[in-house]
Amino acid sequence: MGLLKWAAVGAAGYAIYRSVQNQNAEQSPAAFANGEGSGENFAKVRSAGSEGMRSDPKGWDNVDQASDESFPASDPPSTY
Repeated sequence: MGLLKWAAVGAAGYAIYRSVQNQNAEQSPAAFANGEGSGENFAKVRSAGSEGMRSDPKGWDNVDQASDESFPASDPPSTY
């Protein structure tokens, strides 16, 4: 009878573990703003600019914006 109790406890623990893992998997990646990483975004590419980021960068200027808009292109932005 003790073995059945251990099996039940193990199954319950595994169910809780899987539930927590599924909840964590539904969150968007860290680089995305809230609500941007889910849905039809199959390529996992965020929008350019600071509004597409989850945290606001300090000192964001026009050069940073142009560089972010040109990524991942091999050519530098035209503002240089």
